[in-house]
Amino acid sequence: MLFNSVAFLLFLPIVFILYWFVCNRSLRWQNVLVLMASYFFYGWWSWKFMVLLGVSTFLDYLYGFGVGLKDRKKARLFLWLSVLNNLGILGVFKYYNFFALQFQQALALLGLHANVVLLQVAIPIGISFYTFHGMSYVFDIYRGEQRPVKNFIDYAVFVSFFPLLVAGPIERASHLLPQIQKKRFFNYTQAADGCRLILWGLFKKVVIADTLAVIVDNIFSHYHDLHGISLVVGAIAFSFQIYGDFSGYSDIALGTAKLFGFELLTNFRFPYFSRDIAEFWRRWHISLSSWFRDYLYIPLGGSKQGKLKGVRNTFIIFLVSGFWHGANWKYIAWGGIHACGFLPLLLLNRNRKHTSDVVAEKRKLPTGKELSQMVLTFAFVTFAWVFFRAADMTEAIGYLKGAVTNYKQPKDFLMCLTVCCYIIPLIACDWWLRRNERSLQVPQLAKPVVYLVLALLVLFYFGKQTNFIYFQF
Repeated sequence: MLFNSVAFLLFLPIVFILYWFVCNRSLRWQNVLVLMASYFFYGWWSWKFMVLLGVSTFLDYLYGFGVGLKDRKKARLFLWLSVLNNLGILGVFKYYNFFALQFQQALALLGLHANVVLLQVAIPIGISFYTFHGMSYVFDIYRGEQRPVKNFIDYAVFVSFFPLLVAGPIERASHLLPQIQKKRFFNYTQAADGCRLILWGLFKKVVIADTLAVIVDNIFSHYHDLHGISLVVGAIAFSFQIYGDFSGYSDIALGTAKLFGFELLTNFRFPYFSRDIAEFWRRWHISLSSWFRDYLYIPLGGSKQGKLKGVRNTFIIFLVSGFWHGANWKYIAWGGIHACGFLPLLLLNRNRKHTSDVVAEKRKLPTGKELSQMVLTFAFVTFAWVFFRAADMTEAIGYLKGAVTNYKQPKDFLMCLTVCCYIIPLIACDWWLRRNERSLQVPQLAKPVVYLVLALLVLFYFGKQTNFIYFQF
């Protein structure tokens, strides 16, 4: 079920009414309702996806008890069983065909011919997200940061909570499970904040991202015939398309969770105002970045065991992050590009320069130095996004080559103007809100007008139900 669909606009108030007016006297029944709603939400695409989600959830629930044993040898065995189980699910549904085709091509280079068997199955939506939920749970138990949950319903809600099920944020058991296990009371202020976040998320998705998507699709489909400037504008448009799409989803997810008394982890903090790549990754898809940091980068030794191992671990985490997004060399290239951008900061010990401050925190405008840093960082990120958006490596390289050499074709000023008309207001709004990513800081007198305008724009553009980009991951 899509957030930007009529079905969800009917589904959400029904669940909300049942949750607060029918099941409000019993925490157990509230959690049962959330679980049923989550499986209905997920099964809207296919009931087969529900089966895989249920099996994955049940296995990690059992593994949690094994990992919690005092015998560390047995606990480690169950930990590896969980890792192999989750990676096995990902491997079969998401990566098997990729490796099979690579094996076939490798044999062909040796003059050997092989007919590999490919799986003709759809990749279950959100599979990378809920498998990472399960693995973080057993990792935390093994490290003594979480105790095994006895109530299966509570654990199942943690894995499948519908606002975050298909595209995150990737929650931690230590953060979400305590909220699931304690009594929740309706809070008007929290619910109002949730509604505002949902409205803002829908605006970014329906009005900004979906409009830019049409332009971006057309540019990438005809990049051979377009002027170089049009290709540059197309890459910039995709940067804001994927930002509006994914951060819009996260806003809707956080807002929806607030309606039911939950606070989810922040997933975005205005990443395009970053002053270097390290800061960008502290602001973009924060839950995934922190997941890889805590469960891969630090266990590998991080950067505390010498520069050489720090460089190795940096490339590992970025390449794995790229491969997490999809079974295609373009995603690995995308991760490798970001690793190369991060590397100079690591070697110069500047990768933690901007860890908590906000650009121009006490000023209305950035300094010239801050502005140049943000522009350079955005340009680098946009360059990398071309690999992410292109169909494959060949198209990405051809697109970038065209952006540099295609200057014989006529310029499309109307397209460039249209892109600017959508991204400039978004940049201005984000700059106004940059000190608090959780709420819409609007002057009291202007609130009714602002909310009405946003709602009318969403309704005007609401129509074509397009998937969120990160659903495919």
